[in-house]
Amino acid sequence: MTTLSLTAPAKINYLLDVIRRRPDGYHDLRMIMQRINLCDTISLTLTDVPGIRVICNAEGVPDGPDNIAWKAAQVMLDLAASDLGAAIEITKNIPIAAGLGGGSSDAATVLMGMNELLQLRLTEQQLMDTGCKLGADVPFFIFKKTALAEGIGEKLTAIQNMPKCWILLINPKVPVSTAWVYRSLQLTRTGELNKLPEFFDSVDHIVSFLSNDLESVTIQAFPVIADIKNRLLAWGAAGSMMSGSGPTVFGIFNDYERAEAARREITAGTNWFAATVETL
Repeated sequence: MTTLSLTAPAKINYLLDVIRRRPDGYHDLRMIMQRINLCDTISLTLTDVPGIRVICNAEGVPDGPDNIAWKAAQVMLDLAASDLGAAIEITKNIPIAAGLGGGSSDAATVLMGMNELLQLRLTEQQLMDTGCKLGADVPFFIFKKTALAEGIGEKLTAIQNMPKCWILLINPKVPVSTAWVYRSLQLTRTGELNKLPEFFDSVDHIVSFLSNDLESVTIQAFPVIADIKNRLLAWGAAGSMMSGSGPTVFGIFNDYERAEAARREITAGTNWFAATVETL
């Protein structure tokens, strides 16, 4: 059977506004989402044996229906009314539960790969609609562009000509539950949202819009996040912020060498995850 070898990139949020709590329990958001070249790799194969098998190199990743990539494969097999099975091998390079969208990206990649293997010929929009039922960030990874994301994250508008920049990711490996962060958030937003530009013309322009409403919850519980932000700025980052619900913090740098110097100094003597990556 044909095997596809695919990459699933991580993301960061340059902006994360929480606008309101919805009656369905979700939140209306406004986000600027940016893919980066830290990627999981996924090997995807159709099998003659029914059922879905997930193998992952990372501890604690479910290998059955609790895995979002498993769910993505099942949805596509159901749409194809196929009695085939699927083997999914995931090599995790993106930290788990880190605010970097790794699980959602894996699911999006499986949807796109299964669409090709099963010759379903679903359009990008059909895949995005399917992905939204799996997770709010899944459509973004199918969209494959830097985007303004609204609603729960499914309403995407491309942002053109984003400046390339180097991103230093640092994850202090503290356990942060996304559900807990949103439950704990005190919504205090009043008045109009600030207007966003149609494009960003420099790294400094991006930095001027950095904002994440979820930091108020996560930093209070884990002050190390604020400490990492301050250290990134001290080591030359043009700007620094927590990504998503955390705990990963990123710094934006103009050049690779400065980012790497900051990585070495900030993580010396720790077991933190850190990587210098580039925007896509």
